[in-house]
Amino acid sequence: MGTPELAAVVLRRLAGWPQGELLAVYTQPDRPAGRGQKLRPSPVKEAALELGLPVRQPENFRDAASVAELADLAPDVLAVAAYGLILPQAVLDIPRLAPLNVHTSLLPRYRGAAPIQRAIMENWQPGAESGVSIMRMEKGLDTGPVYTQRRIALAEQTAGSLHDALAGLGAEALLEVMSELCAGTAVAVPQDEALASYAAKVFKEDGYVDWNHPLAAVHAQIRGVTPFPGARTLLRGEGLAEPLLMQIWPGQPEAFTPGEEAACGSVRRDKAGLSVACADGWYRLGRVRPPAKKEMDALALCNGLLQKMPLGISGTASCPEA
Repeated sequence: MGTPELAAVVLRRLAGWPQGELLAVYTQPDRPAGRGQKLRPSPVKEAALELGLPVRQPENFRDAASVAELADLAPDVLAVAAYGLILPQAVLDIPRLAPLNVHTSLLPRYRGAAPIQRAIMENWQPGAESGVSIMRMEKGLDTGPVYTQRRIALAEQTAGSLHDALAGLGAEALLEVMSELCAGTAVAVPQDEALASYAAKVFKEDGYVDWNHPLAAVHAQIRGVTPFPGARTLLRGEGLAEPLLMQIWPGQPEAFTPGEEAACGSVRRDKAGLSVACADGWYRLGRVRPPAKKEMDALALCNGLLQKMPLGISGTASCPEA
C-alpha cells in the first residue's frame, strides 16, 4: 500500500523478495495533474503495472465492500509506505502477522506528514541524524511499536536526497522485519511517548528564508525545502526597478572573518556572485531562479538582471511577506 515514488521503490524491492508473494497493490486513485488536469497514475501504480501486479484504488476504506475485498485476499502482512489514506482498525486487523509501515524518521520523533523535511530543517547541529523506522501500525498516528530502525547522517542532505536514501534503507529494513515475522523472531518495542514530536506538513511559506538566523540554521532550512516547496527570498537592490522574488537552492555558508559584521539580510555582490548576511556569516548563493526565468547560477544573475548592481553591499534580502 503506497502512492508516491518512495513507495514505488519499496514495491520494487518487495517484488523481488523470495519468501513471499505480492497478492495486490493498493494505491490512491488517479489524480488530475499538469496544465491539462488529465488523470495521472501514481508512481506506485506505474510500478505495479510494469511488474504485472494487480492494482486496486479505493477512494477510502469507509465502505464495507473495500474492507471485505482486502480481507478476501487473506494476507499475512500489509506493507504500507506513504499511502496517504487513513486505515481503519478493521483494515489493520486483517493481516495474519502484522500491518507494517515504513516511516521516514527515527520514531517517536517526527510522527506525521513531513518527517524528512522537518528533520533537516530543525536539526542543524553537527552530528544530526535522521533515519527510517519499521513499525507495527495501530489506530494512532505513527504511534505503533517499532521493530527496527536504520540511521543516516543528515550532513549536507536535501529533502530530495534524503528521501531517496531513506527509500532504499526502508525497503531493506522492511524485508528484514518480514523475514523475522515469518520466522517468528520479530520483536516490536513500544515508543517512548515522552520523546514524541510531530512533523507538520510543509507549505510554501516554510521556504521563505529568514536571514536573521545563524548560517547553519539557514542552510538547513534551504536544504529542508529542496526540491519542494523550494526556498525563496525577496531581493531588493540598487539598479533594480522592483524587487525580485527568487527561488534559491542550497549554497555555501561562509563565516565572518574576525571583526567582520553586516546587518542580517544585507546582500553583497562580488566578482564571484551574491552573498546574503546571516547572524554569523555570509551565505553565498548557488543556483537561483528569478521570476519568469530558468534556473541559473548567481553569477549569471549578476551578469544579467543585476548588471547595474554595484560591487559591495548594495541590496537586501528578506521574507516575501516582510
